[in-house]
Amino acid sequence: MFTPGRILFVVFFLLIFIAGLVWSYKKDSVTTQTHFKKPWLVLLGILLFITILFLIVKMRKFL
Repeated sequence: MFTPGRILFVVFFLLIFIAGLVWSYKKDSVTTQTHFKKPWLVLLGILLFITILFLIVKMRKFL
């Protein structure tokens, strides 16, 4: 199922992909900090929304 060629491809792909992500993040970090203040609030809002949806689904069993 996983031949040595496939494993080698996945390893190289992940290394190059992660390097690209790091390079892109470092390149855009100054611009991001200038235009977006408090990005952690967006993450907190998304996590809160997902938690509320999860609780609604779990509570439907008891209603």
